[in-house]
Amino acid sequence: MTTHRNAMETVLGAVVLVVATVFLVFAYKTANLRPVKGYAVSARFSRLDGLKVGNDVRISGVKIGTVMAMTLDRDTYQANVTLSVDSSIRLPSDTVATVTSDGLLGEKFLSLEPGVEPDEIAPGGRIDNTQSAPGLEQLIGHFIYSSTGKTGSSN
Repeated sequence: MTTHRNAMETVLGAVVLVVATVFLVFAYKTANLRPVKGYAVSARFSRLDGLKVGNDVRISGVKIGTVMAMTLDRDTYQANVTLSVDSSIRLPSDTVATVTSDGLLGEKFLSLEPGVEPDEIAPGGRIDNTQSAPGLEQLIGHFIYSSTGKTGSSN
């Protein structure tokens, strides 16, 4: 009886391991966690609150790249971001890069809005039009200040 029970536990354990492995492979492939291989582009920002190496680079919500590196320019004190963009995507020279997030407390990512210029950003080139996202504290402060109803008139 115990031999039959041990064999059943072994088979059940193997089935659980196989199911767990299949789930992990499925989750990895659907989450699109792999860095995008492509060409490098850089951008400069005044703030990068919450952006990290490995975060997504997206156009219209679709992942087309990965944040590869972030450094500080010691002359201008701006943050330099290096990103890898899918080699099948060509960015117009007037593309705008914005640090944004998935919802109020979501993960930060770099959103690109392609422009209309016929010239393209070459591999190793730079996105000149950037916008830093305001921090959560700034948004809350602005909301509180605007909701107090201060209009500048005195009664």
